[in-house]
Amino acid sequence: MKRVTHEPAFVLHRYDWSETSLILEVFTRHGGRIALAAKGVKRPSSNFRPVLLPLQPLQIAYSGDGEIRTLKAAQWMGPHIMPQGESLMAGYHVNELMLKLLARDDPHPELFDVYAPMVQHIALSGGTGRGDADVLQAVLRAFELLLLRELGLLPQLHLQTTTLRGLQGETMYHLSEHGLRESPGEAAGLSGWQWRNIQSALDGGGDHAITLSGVVDACEPVAGLLKPMLRQLLHYHCGVSTLKTRQLLMDVQGMMPAAAMGAGPA
Repeated sequence: MKRVTHEPAFVLHRYDWSETSLILEVFTRHGGRIALAAKGVKRPSSNFRPVLLPLQPLQIAYSGDGEIRTLKAAQWMGPHIMPQGESLMAGYHVNELMLKLLARDDPHPELFDVYAPMVQHIALSGGTGRGDADVLQAVLRAFELLLLRELGLLPQLHLQTTTLRGLQGETMYHLSEHGLRESPGEAAGLSGWQWRNIQSALDGGGDHAITLSGVVDACEPVAGLLKPMLRQLLHYHCGVSTLKTRQLLMDVQGMMPAAAMGAGPA
């Protein structure tokens, strides 16, 4: 059987398999999204039990050739701060997108290299101040754009999708499942120069390398306007009307006093 060792990885989700075992959905740098059987991991004596947490960097070993491989070893590769509160919900939101949009056994090493710093960014932006919330929104929007781009689901943001004409600087344009086009009267959008600024950041200065910090900087001034457009586009490609993490957030907010409710990260 094929055996892989010293593989960088993050746990995206965990399912009960038996009284003592779990099935893990794991995002690895060289293998992409894979499924692993973690046998005996729920036993109190298991060395895996405190390690196999979402949003924490791991190095794993596994074996097998089938759809579900067997986890052989796992080591925490911190230090990483565990996200809390809205940052934790933001991390679960990203993981849900990865589960729905990434095919199994389809490697995306450049996306992995963006995912790792994204987790650090959202953990560090987990305060309660307005500035922290703004940074968290910008990080999420940046990663959503990079994820869509990596999967070939994001149109060029310096051109109108249907006509391939360049964007006019002061004209407003709306992004949807139909691409980028001039904003209809009822739809909010971004100006041509704002979209071009985001496209330049996505291009990484022309070398086509996926980066995070530059895209976050480009998204931060317009993160609130990007949010509904990217939500619509992501829901379309995920084939859902509402993501589970967003529904959970809305349910939690429905039980909170109005003064404590926020817009939420996703």
